[in-house]
Amino acid sequence: MPIKSKAQRRKFAELLVKGEITPEVFERWNREAGGAELPERLHPKGAKKPRRKVKARRAPKRKRASAKKARRS
Repeated sequence: MPIKSKAQRRKFAELLVKGEITPEVFERWNREAGGAELPERLHPKGAKKPRRKVKARRAPKRKRASAKKARRS
């Protein structure tokens, strides 16, 4: 599995320092990438969408009691 981006190279170097992978594995993956100029990220994140402003919600209007119901009480 060759390294495909600069970010991956940094991550695998970090794993090497932590001792989670062997130096041989890191060298093999790094060597397979070759001397090519690697992109910073393999799949860059898209632009963030602007957040929609939330309008203040009004309290629902209360219904008035009808005139007939008011007289009965």
